[in-house]
Amino acid sequence: MRRVKTLLALRHVAFEDLGSFELPFAQAGYAIRYVDASTADFEVLAKQPWELLVVLGGPIGVNDAYDYPFITDELKFIETRLRREQPTLGICLGSQFMAAALGARVYRGKTTEIGWQPLTFTAAGRSSALRQLTGPVLHWHAETFDLPMAAVHLAATDGCAHQAFSWGKSALALQFHAEVTARGLEQWYVGHSGELRSHGLAPAVLRAQTARHAELLRGQAAAFLYAWLAGLTPLSAGLDMDVGADLDV
Repeated sequence: MRRVKTLLALRHVAFEDLGSFELPFAQAGYAIRYVDASTADFEVLAKQPWELLVVLGGPIGVNDAYDYPFITDELKFIETRLRREQPTLGICLGSQFMAAALGARVYRGKTTEIGWQPLTFTAAGRSSALRQLTGPVLHWHAETFDLPMAAVHLAATDGCAHQAFSWGKSALALQFHAEVTARGLEQWYVGHSGELRSHGLAPAVLRAQTARHAELLRGQAAAFLYAWLAGLTPLSAGLDMDVGADLDV
């Protein structure tokens, strides 16, 4: 038993994980628990006192609940958490879940973004923790979302107007990937091989881009994450939880 801050990472495919974010989270005192959303018991998860929720990416869409019924339960879980103003971070699909949970429309964008390019920040974005991300980040998505009511628009690219938004004091949605590593992306090239072929994209091209940008991103991503965590609404210092215990989810 030791005093920790609890972090739930909702994962949709095994290889889209926290990546380079894992170390900054650990150094900030968070014990990370991965749970696979497709088989999760969200009623059980809702009873746990998670101090931070991170909703990760994946190849499905928020509007695919007919094929993947768990999406309905996941949306409800995220909506409840947001309405309670509990700290939440969404990445790619996770940002789309957050937008939908806040009542915004999620839909297929005009273009599919796959590859590395920098962000363009709004005035609010330039004064946020995202200002640390001055170099290219990875984009890998076909869907986008409208800005939820009362959300603060933070970043854009030419192909996607809504790349990041904050909502309230402790929720942040990122359409892009700042957490990726060169080693981790090797699994993406395999797991998303069908998508890459459908768009005529060769893993070698993405690998070359990654070789140019991933190491710079690692440092900038850590600086961003530390700054964002430091600005969260203060919560309890930690909870007495056995971080080695299994959850029945």
